[in-house]
Amino acid sequence: MATEDRILNNIYKPIFSNVLSPVTLQHMAREWLKEDTPNFDYGGFVVGEKEETALLLIKSQGVIAGKPFFNAVFKELDCDVAWEYEEGEFLEPIQCVAKVTGKVRRLLLGERVALNCLSRASGIASFARQLAKIKETVCWKGEIAGTRKTTPGFRLVEKYALMVGSVSTHRHDLSSMIMLKDNHIWTSGSITQAVKDARVVGGFSLKVEVECRSVDEALEAAEAGSDIVMLDNFSPEAISSATEKIKSKFPNVLIEASGGITESNIKQYMVPGVDVVSLSRLTQGYDVVDFSLKIHKEGVDPRNLPVK
Repeated sequence: MATEDRILNNIYKPIFSNVLSPVTLQHMAREWLKEDTPNFDYGGFVVGEKEETALLLIKSQGVIAGKPFFNAVFKELDCDVAWEYEEGEFLEPIQCVAKVTGKVRRLLLGERVALNCLSRASGIASFARQLAKIKETVCWKGEIAGTRKTTPGFRLVEKYALMVGSVSTHRHDLSSMIMLKDNHIWTSGSITQAVKDARVVGGFSLKVEVECRSVDEALEAAEAGSDIVMLDNFSPEAISSATEKIKSKFPNVLIEASGGITESNIKQYMVPGVDVVSLSRLTQGYDVVDFSLKIHKEGVDPRNLPVK
């Protein structure tokens, strides 16, 4: 169905894979495969190159995320992937999610690499969706965001999974937005000086955010021209009064709450005036979604096979 038709029928859903560069996907898949098989593929010698189909089974409930990375791995190995469900769908176990067809040696070469990407991305997306539902229950208009506390070399997968899970990715890296934290402030001498210096190199195209430990610091940051002030490690009780004071003087400044926020207390930070709530648990404290890839045999139900 064409994009125009989906919009007219009110069933348009964003295709998040379109945000990814195919060149980057290819590079990442090749590096992962090289890391996993740097020399001889001894198991591949045993199974040979007979054409087979493997079934991708979901073994624990969750939101599917990471399909582009799964596909890229098997594309490098000349295998075809046919998905039964859309990315972003919530599924219950145990059922077949996709079929992967190719030479058996190559199926097994990509198996663990592809599953690692899919299980972790789906875990992040599932946790993100859980928090997004909390946001809906309180009718809060702000954004839930991840942080830069990601896994080196795996950041793109984790940030992508946040998108699929319906939350904000926050800044992608140090080049995406200028965030001035305590070490920047202490070294430069003051919040005002740090913001001034940041504007010299950031110009009009980059937002400046300042990490603040008090209302006074937040007011100084806003006065200096910061676009966003982060209220760091404020208690839920202190957030409302702090936000009211800041917004009364600087109504257009964005306020982010961060530090010590979990799924159990996030609702307390979703108050009027707070524009963003960020938490590192989105990329550091999630449970993975369990998947398994099983070579299909006629007459055998893969759901009854051992899944370890």
